[in-house]
Parts: sequence; structure tokens; C-alpha cells
Amino acid sequence: MNFSMTTQRLVFLAAVAFTLLYNVALFRNLLHVYGDGSGGWLMVVIVALVLTSLTALLLSIVCHRGTVKPVLMLLVIVAAGCSYFMDSFNVVIDYLMIQNAVETDAGEIQDLITLPAIAYVIVLGILPAIWIWRLPLQKRRLLAEATGSLKMMGGSLVVIAAVGLAFGSDVATFLREHKSVRYYANPLTFVWSASQFVQTGLAAPMDETRQPIALDATLDRTGPRKLMILVVGETARGDHFSLNGYERETNPELSDHDVISFRRVTSCGTTTAYSVPCMFDSHNADAFEPDEARATENLLDVIARAGVNVLWRDNNSDSKGVAAAVPFEDYKRPGVNPVCDTECRDEGMLAGLSDYIASASGDVLIVLHQMGNHGPAYFKRYPAGYERFVPACHTTELGDCETREIVNAYDNALLYTDHFLAETIEFLQSYEGDLDPMLLYASDHGESLGEKGLYLHGMPLFMAPKEQREVAMVFWSPSEELRERLRSNVETPLSHDNLFHTVLGLMDVRTQLYDPALDVAGSAPTAPGFAD
Repeated sequence: MNFSMTTQRLVFLAAVAFTLLYNVALFRNLLHVYGDGSGGWLMVVIVALVLTSLTALLLSIVCHRGTVKPVLMLLVIVAAGCSYFMDSFNVVIDYLMIQNAVETDAGEIQDLITLPAIAYVIVLGILPAIWIWRLPLQKRRLLAEATGSLKMMGGSLVVIAAVGLAFGSDVATFLREHKSVRYYANPLTFVWSASQFVQTGLAAPMDETRQPIALDATLDRTGPRKLMILVVGETARGDHFSLNGYERETNPELSDHDVISFRRVTSCGTTTAYSVPCMFDSHNADAFEPDEARATENLLDVIARAGVNVLWRDNNSDSKGVAAAVPFEDYKRPGVNPVCDTECRDEGMLAGLSDYIASASGDVLIVLHQMGNHGPAYFKRYPAGYERFVPACHTTELGDCETREIVNAYDNALLYTDHFLAETIEFLQSYEGDLDPMLLYASDHGESLGEKGLYLHGMPLFMAPKEQREVAMVFWSPSEELRERLRSNVETPLSHDNLFHTVLGLMDVRTQLYDPALDVAGSAPTAPGFAD
């Protein structure tokens, strides 16, 4: 039997399949919002009709006899991958998530390539793609093809209009009050976000010269040389630090070092790719633009211009462009990092630092970018000796673990971060008397551990839960006077906005860009853009 199909029938079939098979997360979230009664299922039907019609409309514009197969084959594979992550972790695949994925490294990608992920891609992606590739299409005249496409587009618009007329108030309420749910529409959200990502990349200026800032930066210091280690943490929630009142002892070693832990700190964003550049940017979070940040100097450039020796060591993916103009050392490689077992450990970044400090003639700022609590493989983020909370989840398939097992693995990783920070402080203590040592630690973003069905991070800012934005920040100095100044602000609402100005202040760098009101070591810091 020679089975064949018109282009328009294939487009319609694909639109129906995308809606019914690739949007489990969308309908699950709809029912969570509206309940699983008749009202919830009515909204499922309404959204399904609109989504199918809108998908068919858009596919009809780009899918013709010569393009329909490659377009649909690509889309089913992409939609299958998106479905896995949305169904498993309830994440949203938006612009920032795509950027984060593009800028991640092979090791982090390996943590996400699991048997269920492969199964999703094979069953919902590769097999349908093969079927589409082998499907014979009916050969029709150009006029018949164009007429068929116009009919498909017209019919789609009629259905959308009819749903709008019949259920206009329901649709308006959904769009107004639950607009975050529509971000789960697959593959439309990915296609829209990917087009934005590509357009942004194409619009980026070819000239790699960055706009200078703080040309007036100078050192205003008397006394011993400054030595600061600035630790950029990964995925550490402030509410899971026992220093901040968490019921578990996740900071046993830091508790012995008289550190200052700030309890109300909000991150710039929910991904490393967004938050790390924002942390070092001179703008407040509400004015931060990633594209502008890439083309503009940052905190490290200002510090270096003032005459401070700056070094970035990385045990994560990279600096996200922050260390573009300062020395950068990759410590995620065995042979460079001396502390590696199943993976290279954060404490290995301390190796050889004494030689670097001895070779520096002036003040020193060292940035250590942690692997920290990077998920979903929390169990890989700590040596076996730090598995104190059991049973711990030992798979990247978080849906296969109970919530307490996920939290146990996450808290074990925090125990190792606690050890790493304590070791860093002990390293700095060896310089007391000769230099003025300090440690400042701030995590880039938080993490969802199953609250409201969410896992990991990366939700769009407007819909991100507090678990993904409330982060840990810790300070240490041997100076009792300085500790007291910072201790007075442990309950003050702070954010990543404060980092730029606090580091300038602590390093005695003076410039007109410095705002003392945002310096945590000042008397009354504030955090613009973040309401208490």
C-alpha cells in the first residue's frame, strides 16, 4: 500500500502531536493552577485548541513541500529534549536557559545525559523524525499547495477567533493572571527564545574592544597590602546555611571562624550565565543588560586599573566573560587541579596561590569560581567523606528520589562548600600581620529542590520562586572593627547590587562610580531594585 500525505495534512498532524505529546508540563501546570475539576479540564481543552491552531498557523507559514520535512524533523527532536527537562524538572526553556546551555561545559552536559533523557529523545524525537523523513508526500501543483496552506492558516485563525469569542473572559484571565504558565508551551517557547538568542548574537558588535569605565580609579590606602579572596559560589541557598538559622548543621567549620553571614541576599538572576556578569557589573540589577555587559568593562577591570593584581581561578564552566582582560586559570582539569577524584574539587584552587601572592608587588584580588552545588548531580559535588545526611539521592533523575534524599545530597554538597571556605580562611590567616586578608563569598543563584514541583534553577525572573533567588553571602576578616561594621547589616535586605561597591570599598579603590550607600561595610547599605 502506497500511503502518502499532503503537506498540509502533515502540518496539521504535527500540530496535534506537539500539543498532545510534548506538552505534559504545560497541562500539568494548568491543572495545578485551576485544579483538576471541570474548570481545570475546560482550560486544558481551551489551551489545547488554541495551541494546536497557533502551531498549525506558524508551521503553515514556513512549511512547504521543500521545507516541511527538515523543519518538522528538527522540531520533533528539539521538542523531545525540551519535554524531558520540562516534564522531569518543571523548568522553562527560555532565552536565559538556552544561553546557560550554550555556555555550559561537557562535564555538566554529561550529568544531564541520562537513560530517561535518551529515551525521550529516541521515542519522541528520533523515531518520529525517521517516520517524517520516510513519509511520501503527494506531489501537487504550486497553486494547489499555496491554496492548501492558505486554507490551513485560515482555518487556524477561525478556531482561535471562535475560542476567543466563546471563552474570551477565561482566556483574558489566564493571560493576565497566569502568564507564566504559557512559558511551558512546547515547542513555541523554545522557537521564540532561540530566535531571540540568534538575533542577539547576530546583532552583537564585531569590535571586541570593550567600553572603559571608571577611568579615575585609584588606590586610597595606608597600611599593609590588601589581600582579598572573592569566592563566587554556585547554587547555594541562603536558607540552607546553618549560619542563617537552618536547622541542620551545614556550616560546622565556618562556625568556628567568626564569619559574618548575611541572611537576606537576593541574586541578580537564576542562571550562572546571567548572574555572574551581573554580579560584577557596575549597573544595578534592574538596569543590567547582558549584551551591554559583554561590551563594557566590569569590577575586575576597575580594580586592575587602580593597580591591584587580579587573578581568576575557575572550577566551574568559565567566567562568563567577566575575566576577559585579567589572568584566567582553568582548575577543572586534572594535572592543573591537584585535588581530583571523581571530579576536580574546589579546594584544589588554593594550590600554588602562595606563590602568586609572593610574586605580586601590590594589593591582590583573587576570584575563585566554585563548582559548588551545581545540580542535578549534587552527589558528585562532594567527596565521600562529606555524605553525612543520608540517604542521599545518587542519580541525576531527581524524580526517582524522594524529596528528603534530594535535600540530603544538596546539603552534603553545602558541607563541602563549608569546608572549602574554612580552608580558604585558614589560608588567609597565614598572612595576618604581613597583609590585610579578607574573604567575601557570594553565591550566583539559588536552587529549587522540589518546592511547588520545581527543580534546579533558571526560571524567568518574573516567575522565579524565592528558592532560586535567595542566596548565601559570607564575609571574614581578622579585623574586629571591620567585622562589627558588617555584622550590623546581617539582617539588612541586600542583593548582588551591593557586591560591586562593597569590593571597591574593601579594596580602598576610589572612583566616582563608587556608591557608599551600596557598600555593605558602610553604615546603611541599600539594595535598589529589590523591595524588602
